[in-house]
Amino acid sequence: EQIGYTIEHEDVSEAGVLYTALAQGDVDIYPSAWPEVTHVKYMEEYGDRIEDLGAYYDNAKLTWAVPEYSEIQSIEDIPEYADVLGNRIIGIEPSAGLTDASQNSVIPEYGLDSFELVTSSTTAMLAELKGATDAEKEIVVTLWRPFWANSTFNMRDLDDPKGALGETEALHFLATKGFAEKHPEVADWIGQLEMDDQQYGSLEDLVVNQYEEGDEANAITAWLEANPNVLPELPKA
Repeated sequence: EQIGYTIEHEDVSEAGVLYTALAQGDVDIYPSAWPEVTHVKYMEEYGDRIEDLGAYYDNAKLTWAVPEYSEIQSIEDIPEYADVLGNRIIGIEPSAGLTDASQNSVIPEYGLDSFELVTSSTTAMLAELKGATDAEKEIVVTLWRPFWANSTFNMRDLDDPKGALGETEALHFLATKGFAEKHPEVADWIGQLEMDDQQYGSLEDLVVNQYEEGDEANAITAWLEANPNVLPELPKA
């Protein structure tokens, strides 16, 4: 906006919807994509109609996690706790890359076919997690890093000795094909952005936890004031 663009922002939680919209040109930029591992199936389907503007954070990871007080240490241990868990793993949106990895990699790799992967939404997963942690009950949820819930609920990643959840990957800005040619100054500016763990974590904490819903703009302003050297120099208007 500072260099003359009018920006429309919309929250969409379904990765499949976002990749389809990017490919069709209905959305210009998807600013928090996981195309290397988590969303690779969408890139295989739509990648020829999408362009990568750059990665800004390189330590993202899918996890299965438990509260710190849990006795469970590894995904391999989960069958021993089937009764106390009610044979349930609490997941997020059905179309999420994390859900796909959980259903098609983790569950078969660890022989967890008797468990139900409960999918609905991230909000519903967090509600279940809050209820369990308030009562100090055992629960296993599908999570990822970076994500504010890890610190808020004092979560611990379960060991994944089979590597079923994949390796660490980066978060990318993806754009609809042709965006960089049409808006080269924006594409170049976005491509320079880099954030470390502290910067990303503090941004997410401010937006999600310290400011009210609907007040994201003020949260970001506060974060930029505390982190003045993160953003690249803006292109000239």
